[in-house]
Amino acid sequence: MSPKIDLSTRYLGLSLKNPIVPSSSPLSRSLSALREMEEAGAAAVVLHSLFEEQINAEQQRLDYYLTRGTHSYAEALSYFPTAPEYHTGPEEYLEHLRKAKRTLSIPVIASLNGVSSGGWVAYARDIEQAGADALEINVYFVPTDPDLTGSAVEDMYADLVAQVTRTVKIPVAVKLSPFFSSLPNVARRLVRVGARGLILFNRFYQPDLDIEKLEVVPHLVLSDSDELRLPLRWIAILYGRVGADLALTSGVHTAEDALKALMAGAAVAMLASELLHRGVHRIAEILRDMEQWLVDHEYESVDQLQGSMSQIKCPAPAAFERANYMKVLSSYGPDEHFARV
Repeated sequence: MSPKIDLSTRYLGLSLKNPIVPSSSPLSRSLSALREMEEAGAAAVVLHSLFEEQINAEQQRLDYYLTRGTHSYAEALSYFPTAPEYHTGPEEYLEHLRKAKRTLSIPVIASLNGVSSGGWVAYARDIEQAGADALEINVYFVPTDPDLTGSAVEDMYADLVAQVTRTVKIPVAVKLSPFFSSLPNVARRLVRVGARGLILFNRFYQPDLDIEKLEVVPHLVLSDSDELRLPLRWIAILYGRVGADLALTSGVHTAEDALKALMAGAAVAMLASELLHRGVHRIAEILRDMEQWLVDHEYESVDQLQGSMSQIKCPAPAAFERANYMKVLSSYGPDEHFARV
């Protein structure tokens, strides 16, 4: 009989039975898909995102219909609050969250997608009251204004996170992009304003050009395991240096990918593309393969594995830095390429 392996981990103060967490995706819009993910072994689920634009659009529509015609009668102006005071938002998201909490026994993490601080952030409190175990802030922002400085972008992130963490008591994680001049500094700053977790990295979907129709077209490409390297490197660098739990997303498709994430220092490995491409049953297969690898390599728990290959514990820490850059380049030559082909 194989020895019992302890796959449990902790993320955002939550006790999880294993480190596999389906990330935010269209799958989480369906209660049946959420149930299937739990049955396959998911330790927690992240719901699809509620967007800042959705909340603001709802507020603007309500403001229009409630105030239309009020200027015809002076006394009517006092009937309704001003637009910023409206407590509105997509009720469908909250109801879906409530149903998910009633249906599942694993933690449910809600997701807010936005870029600015403002009244919409108060919606985080509604999410907390609907029962979310934690909240993920998915900051999807592409700075296109040449006059917008890097420090201004970092201020925007910090202000947003600070406002959300002041609004709710549940733990908050921030999904980051890799496009900062000093990612470790940004990470530490977000933790100082209240972030309990950092998720690396947000995948920015790139548009394509249709050269016949002369149009810019959306083009969704699912990830593959090659995309694991970028978040893997930065999690290994950040582990033990910021006071937050780390989650790796982008490129997790196999048990090997998940094990690498843990070795680098992640508390959980998040996946979506693999489930969208091959089905929710992949969670059970990945967990089975992870457990077998741990048995074969004489590990008793995930805890023994976590951070074992991070920069602060790696016997060759320069491999994560520029010191290894020239060595890597000089080690590659035409003979090696043709030998592989």
